Amino acid sequence: MSETFLLPEGHGLIRRANRADVPEIVRLLADDPLGQTREAFTDPLPESYYRAFEAIEADPNQFLAVVEQGGRVVGTFQLSFIPGLSRQGAWRAQLEAMRIEYSLRKQGLGQVVMEWAMEYAKARGCTLMQLTTDKTRKDAHRFYQRLGFISSHEGMKLKL
Repeated sequence: MSETFLLPEGHGLIRRANRADVPEIVRLLADDPLGQTREAFTDPLPESYYRAFEAIEADPNQFLAVVEQGGRVVGTFQLSFIPGLSRQGAWRAQLEAMRIEYSLRKQGLGQVVMEWAMEYAKARGCTLMQLTTDKTRKDAHRFYQRLGFISSHEGMKLKL
């Protein structure tokens, strides 16, 4: 499915990722000290990344996006659309793996992308957007708070 959306003010475009984008997405995920400890940005990439991409691509409640400028992938994020009985049967959007290329941060692109993602989630019928961000990512916390996100819950994870 081909979906492409132009961003305002010459910020590029957002489009649904395809298999050929997987190496660039992994590059972005590994583009900081924390990501370097979790990702395997090697050539070739581990097959697990492609298996995960195929599962995401097959699920209509997933939107794995890339952000392009000048034909080059400079950002990525994943939106998962989650139905639930709480909040009177509300749908929520879960934002994951939001990354803007390190050299392009603090130039407004992240805000434009997030505003687009919030509008897209509303158009899909979501009444809530949620995300988690590592406790060490203080700049990310300030970024999301400026966009109106509040730290309303304590998140927990368990490695399996």
